[in-house]
Amino acid sequence: MEAAARVIARRGVRGLRVEELAAEAGVSTALIYYHFKDRTGILRATMEFISDRAERYTTERQADGPPLDARGELEQTLLLEFQDTPEVRENSTAWGELRASAVFEPELREDLARATLVWVQEIAELLGQVRPMSGAAALAGSAERLTALLEGLSVRWLSGSLPLAHARELMAGAIDSELARLAG
Repeated sequence: MEAAARVIARRGVRGLRVEELAAEAGVSTALIYYHFKDRTGILRATMEFISDRAERYTTERQADGPPLDARGELEQTLLLEFQDTPEVRENSTAWGELRASAVFEPELREDLARATLVWVQEIAELLGQVRPMSGAAALAGSAERLTALLEGLSVRWLSGSLPLAHARELMAGAIDSELARLAG
């Protein structure tokens, strides 16, 4: 799955060739097809892998330090998507490629929509821990805005049109704004 994320990040979904993926992973194409059946199976498994890996690197650091309060957990979850590490760059780039390809590959839309919904719900839950008196619709709206902004800022950062520190500042400001909005 790491090889699939790397190939998609480098070449995009349309550039994904099973032969190149097999070479990158150091396995045969037959083994790839045995496990994933077809290209769509590879893409679905890669989406799941990327989501799981993002969850790991956005929560892993919480164990290193003192326990975070609800706001700290929310901030960390969103801001750790902006790290200048190969893993985060690869994840963000591959996710953007998968999202863009869904425009032309309808079979990916449902899986992307489901993964996005799970992410929005996780952020809404964190927002609800910070602002427990907020309604579900308000929390969902704030979570939608924050996750959409994160994706846009990530594309700008990765493409070099926005410095990493500024992307993080903009995201932190958006978190403050959404929490203020939820506070009424």
